Amino acid sequence: MRTRKLGKLEVSALGLGCMGMSSAYGPAADKADMIKLMRFAHDRGVTLFDTAEAYGPFVNEELVGEALAPIRDKVVIATKFGFDIDLETGERRGGTNSRPEHIKAVAEASLKRLKTDCIDLFYQHRVDPAVPIEDVAGAVKDLIAAGKVKHFGLSEAGVGTIRKAHAVQPVAAVQSEYSLFWRGPEIELLPALEELGIGFVPFSPLGAGFLTGKIDENTAFDPTDFRNAVPRFSPEARKANFALVDAITVIAENKQSTPAQVALAWLLAQKPWIVPIPGTTKQHRLEENLGSADIELTPSDIVEIDAILAKFDVVGERLPEAALKMTGL
Repeated sequence: MRTRKLGKLEVSALGLGCMGMSSAYGPAADKADMIKLMRFAHDRGVTLFDTAEAYGPFVNEELVGEALAPIRDKVVIATKFGFDIDLETGERRGGTNSRPEHIKAVAEASLKRLKTDCIDLFYQHRVDPAVPIEDVAGAVKDLIAAGKVKHFGLSEAGVGTIRKAHAVQPVAAVQSEYSLFWRGPEIELLPALEELGIGFVPFSPLGAGFLTGKIDENTAFDPTDFRNAVPRFSPEARKANFALVDAITVIAENKQSTPAQVALAWLLAQKPWIVPIPGTTKQHRLEENLGSADIELTPSDIVEIDAILAKFDVVGERLPEAALKMTGL
């Protein structure tokens, strides 16, 4: 697989989001199967694997650490800090916590779970309104100086926050939602990242699965699936939004590909420093996603997709109200 740069960090053009292997989309998948899947992904050229202390909490980091231990020197592991989680019990206390001493304690705990001596990319998961971003960047700068972290990232941060952090410690990557289903980053974020030389890592690049075409208004989610609480995934919204999938499916058929592959290829075509991280628990879906890296969308394809998007208004917010308040977009 071809590679791309997130700041100075070189990674595969597509990464693997690992959250759904342990949480958020229903019961955790089989551990042995997920270890096999991550190693298969690496065999297919994936070098960027994305996790966080909050996924579980803790269990996803442990899974990723075990899966990648035999190939640790060949992969890039990204993890995150910033939620208020008890480091002993894993209890979620609600809200954020990016106090410098907590960041450093999280880093030590993550290093142990990931079975490594250095975190390649350490993101602030959500901006903490109680802690100046300069202090956060300073704490990560200390960790980099100590050899415990290599690169600094931010997730769902606004442009002003990014600029302030970048002035203290260069930011390698910003992670936020971006897809055919949500194009908010195009307004201010992408121009700022291009100016600053920061890479962009879209999460939910397939609209939390909707852009695969396998979800419609009749789809029933597991009771523990976070999409049950997302306005965009109400049955009414799904019924209305499927018109977008129908339109992309026509383009996919002309390219002898799938809607998911077109959605990922479209992201890759936006900027050379964009690295999507689609997640999956199934090998055939992983292979499908990775196939998007070989799809070349022509300028006329992009114009056609842009025309479709210009006529389409997505129904429903991308996150519940409380979660939206924690983002900078």
